[in-house]
Amino acid sequence: MADWTDTHFTRDFGVTYPIVQGPFGGGISRVELTAAVSDAGGLGSFGAHHLHPSELDATLAQLSAATDRPFAVNLWVPLPGEPRTLDPRTHARQSDALAPWFRRARIDAPAYRAPAPPDFEAQVEVLLERRPAVFSFVFGIPEPDILAECRRRGIRTLGAATHLDEGLALRDAGVNAVVASGYEAGGHRPAFLRPAEDSIATGPLTAQLSAALDIPVIAAGGIADGRGIASALMLGADAVQVGTAFLATDQSGAPEAHKQMLRSPRARYTALTTAFSGRLARGIRNEFLDEHANADLPPYPQQLWLTAPIKAAAAHSGDAELLALWSGQGAPLLSERRDATEVFEHLVAGTTRTLRSAACR
Repeated sequence: MADWTDTHFTRDFGVTYPIVQGPFGGGISRVELTAAVSDAGGLGSFGAHHLHPSELDATLAQLSAATDRPFAVNLWVPLPGEPRTLDPRTHARQSDALAPWFRRARIDAPAYRAPAPPDFEAQVEVLLERRPAVFSFVFGIPEPDILAECRRRGIRTLGAATHLDEGLALRDAGVNAVVASGYEAGGHRPAFLRPAEDSIATGPLTAQLSAALDIPVIAAGGIADGRGIASALMLGADAVQVGTAFLATDQSGAPEAHKQMLRSPRARYTALTTAFSGRLARGIRNEFLDEHANADLPPYPQQLWLTAPIKAAAAHSGDAELLALWSGQGAPLLSERRDATEVFEHLVAGTTRTLRSAACR
């Protein structure tokens, strides 16, 4: 059996194992989780798209102090045409529509304010100054001068594709590796050239990208054990990205009610929804998701801002029916292990065992 850990990805990105921890947005990434995965020999990731520049700077300092191994910081590339603030009319209309849910969460509807998302270019300036080993991004491709500056500073770049068209665009832009983000993946669908609904399943997408690209391809979506990792490697992936299995660990910042749902029979039933953020994302079905299946909702980030108080109250009270229960379709495969390092070691051992068994056959 060939050494499955010796891949284009591990050599180029300076890690021991071709396993990437999926970045979690919305404030549920934790320094402790990122460091644990990196220290175990994988590539830990921190979802930082929600952080304003000063917050991002402080987080990068904490990450650098927590581990001396490579880690990735993930940002969201702004999509053209999306609103940059919340107008009073949309706030009033959607606050009325959400009134039953505010009551359910036992909170008042928030007064109008005009929030603004963090400035992407300012975030990038902080990242370039701090120089993490890897800059990962979703929902598009940063401007050529940003990618050129990353190369000049020795920062590896990692973009996400949901379709072959997007993978080819990332390659042509000079990105160092591509995440094949399959339909099965939990959380947001990071499409940017094709509609998010056109996402391809992880297996076919991985095979297509690995055949077409000469840079590392990282399979993502529905991979939660060693069998999934082995399968992805045999399809041509140079590495895998695992999200849900790490989201359920003690080091994750997900609410405890979310973690319990990931390990429950309910995790068998996921759906794609725009209910929580205004962008299409996969989560475990609950009352809030099902009630908004066919609703006319504001786009991202307006819907995200409007539902944020409900989710915050639900996290505090433990009401899983109001939470964004992001989950991939691999959740029913989770082991009972809750420590991130033990989960990582279990993934490594399972991959080795599966590949050895396949070689014996």
